Amino acid sequence: MNKIICFGEIMLRLNPPGYLRIIQAECLMASYAGGEANVAVSLANFGMDSSFVTKLPKNELGQAALNAVRRYGVNTESIVRGGSKLGVYFVEKGASQRASKVIYDRKNSSIAEARPDEFDWKGIFKDAQWFHFSGITPALSDTAASCCKSACKIAKDMGLMVSCDLNYRKNLWSQDKAGEVMSELMQYVDVCIANEEDAFDVFGISAKNTDVVSGKLSRSGYESVARTIAERFGCQKVAITLRTSISANDNEWAGIFLSGGICHESKNYPIHIVDRVGSGDSFAAGLIYSLLIGKEANSAIEFAVAASCLKHTIENDFNHASIDEIEMLVKGNSSGRVQR
Repeated sequence: MNKIICFGEIMLRLNPPGYLRIIQAECLMASYAGGEANVAVSLANFGMDSSFVTKLPKNELGQAALNAVRRYGVNTESIVRGGSKLGVYFVEKGASQRASKVIYDRKNSSIAEARPDEFDWKGIFKDAQWFHFSGITPALSDTAASCCKSACKIAKDMGLMVSCDLNYRKNLWSQDKAGEVMSELMQYVDVCIANEEDAFDVFGISAKNTDVVSGKLSRSGYESVARTIAERFGCQKVAITLRTSISANDNEWAGIFLSGGICHESKNYPIHIVDRVGSGDSFAAGLIYSLLIGKEANSAIEFAVAASCLKHTIENDFNHASIDEIEMLVKGNSSGRVQR
């Protein structure tokens, strides 16, 4: 069985019920999630040997976060305990023309305080084939960035494939700092994953004939973006999700995948959104799974896009869509009819 290691932060997620705004809410719904944790859970749900590595406070909140991924079959034995606190983020669901909103409370979290020497990467990577991280983790602190670099160097030395989801977060760091740090980390990355804005926000690479705000996206423009990333950093493969935002509730969703010099385009899905947070992570997991089991590039991007399409219909961050459900959507069964 393929063994994948995911490294990053898991947090307590708090959101009002339904479409209440935070200032209206008298109670908040609790769950646990984070970019790489979401990927680890998806991969475990696909039957992969998935491990999540992080640092969590040695208290009940830290244990609850650990339990949240372990309940889905994710290996947690390499999680380090200690530090100040568990990060928290608040999610307010948007509706119609009102955008969704995320508020972070993750400064000085345990993983932000982690040091490279706290992780035995050679032991963690033993018998592993794949290492995944995102641009969120090095954005947390300089020491977290050092942890990522240490992990990437050892992963490459040990022959693992390395994937990175750029995942730029303007509330965590500046574009200049992101470009500086991520450019250094990208020398170790084999598979780069991004959304329609990341390449510009992090590396200043823009797609022609595109206006993300108005919803005008050019697939040929993003093929050029993918090729520029591959050439600049030496990545073997580049995948980009393409979201056309009609409103907070209704989007169109697709992706492109550059592999072996050929750019593959997925089908385009109209989506009525239940919860969009974590959709990019479900795409990353679908792509990693597809590549590890040997899917051809065109099949890999179709599976990844379909997996993340279904994630938009599921509450909270984790994707609970099964392989069978995803494959049915890939084959064209998108009516949503009751399955009896």
